Amino acid sequence: MSRFFYSLLLYLISPLVLLRLYLRAKKAPDYWQRKAERFGFFSPLPVGKPCIWVHSVSVGETIASAPMVKQLQSRYPDHQILVTTMTPTGSAQVRKIHDDSVHHVYASYDLPDAVQRFLNRVNPVLAIVVDTELWPNTIAACHRRGVPVMVVNARMSERSAKGYGRFSALVRPMLEQITLVAAQNQDTARRFLDLGLPEGQLNVTGSIKFDLGVPASVIASGKALRGWWQQGMGSDIRVLIAASTHEGEDQQVLDAFKIILAREPRARLLLVPRHPERFDRVHQLIVDNRLPVVRHSLVTVPTADTRVILGDTMGEMMKLFAASDIAFVGGSLVPTGGHNMLEPAAVNLPVLCGPHVFNFEEISQSLVHAGGLEIVADSNGLAEAMVRLLHNHDDYQQMSSKAGEFISANRGALGRVLALIEEILEKG
Repeated sequence: MSRFFYSLLLYLISPLVLLRLYLRAKKAPDYWQRKAERFGFFSPLPVGKPCIWVHSVSVGETIASAPMVKQLQSRYPDHQILVTTMTPTGSAQVRKIHDDSVHHVYASYDLPDAVQRFLNRVNPVLAIVVDTELWPNTIAACHRRGVPVMVVNARMSERSAKGYGRFSALVRPMLEQITLVAAQNQDTARRFLDLGLPEGQLNVTGSIKFDLGVPASVIASGKALRGWWQQGMGSDIRVLIAASTHEGEDQQVLDAFKIILAREPRARLLLVPRHPERFDRVHQLIVDNRLPVVRHSLVTVPTADTRVILGDTMGEMMKLFAASDIAFVGGSLVPTGGHNMLEPAAVNLPVLCGPHVFNFEEISQSLVHAGGLEIVADSNGLAEAMVRLLHNHDDYQQMSSKAGEFISANRGALGRVLALIEEILEKG
C-alpha cells in the first residue's frame, strides 16, 4: 500500500473514526471534548521560542517520558515544549505532571490536511515520538519541512513487526525518513532494520523506563495511605495490587483472590482497572462476586469486613504500588501484551505477570532472569504464587530485593537519549 492509498483510506474511514469517538464519549465524555484538535484546529503556539514536540500516546508513555521532558526543560530553557497525547487520560496526566510548564494538545490524526494544520501551528524544530507510534503522513510532512523525527524508547514485538511487514511499500519509505530510532533492545533494533530502517539511523540506548524516579514524597504518600487502610482493616493486612487489568482479566484476578483469601485471611485486594470507563463495571463485578468493596475515589475508610479496594483514580499508580506488598501487572492474563512491570519493581515489590507479555518481551525475560518477576500461567498459578510469597518470608525478601536491584543496574538510558537529542539539535 502506497501513502496515497493509505491517505485515501483514512479519509474514507474518517466518519467511522468520529463515530467511534462519539460512542466512546458515552462512557468517557472527555473523548468528545476538544475533538477539533484531532484535526489540527487549535490556537497556534507563541512565536519567538523554538518548539520541541514530544508525542506520548497515553498515560504510560506520558509517565515514562516525564523525566526526559523535565530534562529538556532544564537543558533548553530558550525552547518551548509541546506534549501531545491521543487519549483524555494521557491529557490529564500531562497536566498532572507538568501543569502549565508545557503546552498540550491532542495530536492530529494522520490525515494530510490535519497534519499540515498541526505543523503550521506548532512549527517544531524537533519531533520526539515516545515508544513506537509511527504515522506515515506525519513523518513525511516533518521530513519535507526539515524537522528531525526521533523515536525514543522504541520497542517492537515480533507480532508488531509482522504487521508492519505486510505493508512494506508504506513502511519502508517512512522508516527511511526517520532521523533516528533509539531502540530499547537488540531485538527491537533487528526488527526495525529488517523492516527497512537504515543502519545509520539506529541506536540501542536501553529503556528510559528504568530511569523513572520515584520521589520520596510518593513513597511517603503510599505508606500513609497504607496506614490509613490499616486503621480500618487491621494492622496485619497484606495488600495485593492487581494493576492495569483489562476486560476479561478482572474475573480471573477475583477468582485467584478468593483462593488466596481462603488460605491467607489477612490478604486484601487492591484492584486497579486500566481504563476509567470500566471503573463502574468492575465495581459491579466485585459486588457480584460477593466481596465487600470500597472505592478509593470516595476516600472511604475501609472496615474490618472490607476485602477489596477498587483503585478508581488516575495518576496514582506509583502511590498505590508503594502502599502494597505484592504486585500483579495486568494485560497479561489476556492477550493484550502486558504493561510496565518496572514500576512495581522500582518500589521493591515482587512482581507477577500472566503469560502474555509480548509488549515487554526482553524486559520481562530479563526481570525473570534477575529474580524479580514470576510468570504465571493462569488464575490458579497467580493464587499459588501469591500464597507462597505471603507465607515464605525468605522468598518474598529475595524477590523484592532482586526487583529493586534490577532497576538500579539498568538505569542510564535517559542520559544516552538526551545526548542523542543534543546532537540532533546541534546539527539543526
